[in-house]
Amino acid sequence: MDMLKRLFAILLSLSLTLIPLGAVQAAMVGNSQLLNEQTDSLRLELTQALEQEQVRQQLTQLGVDAETVKLRLAQMTEQEIATLHERLGEMPAGGDALGVILFLFVLFVVTDAIGATDIFPFVHPVR
Repeated sequence: MDMLKRLFAILLSLSLTLIPLGAVQAAMVGNSQLLNEQTDSLRLELTQALEQEQVRQQLTQLGVDAETVKLRLAQMTEQEIATLHERLGEMPAGGDALGVILFLFVLFVVTDAIGATDIFPFVHPVR
């Protein structure tokens, strides 16, 4: 009986040392990481909204290049992205793209006025 226990112990020890076990790692997920992921998804949704032809046409009529808007969207803070997305959420489904464009236009004029961007030549930053 002792021989059988000893053999079993040796086989168990060998199997534990010879079978590679995958490394397991646990980490805390911080609030900032979750917020960054959420902001990235909101930014993607807004970029997709800018891809619509109606939105591009309205931006062109206002004298704004769609690529410039995309660049500005990439530079927006988390708060600005959240505000813009909230404003879009208030609009009816499949609704008025003019409201989005007007909101973006006002937002860009304000950021030009405070000197954060330089999109419109007719807006001079406050000094």
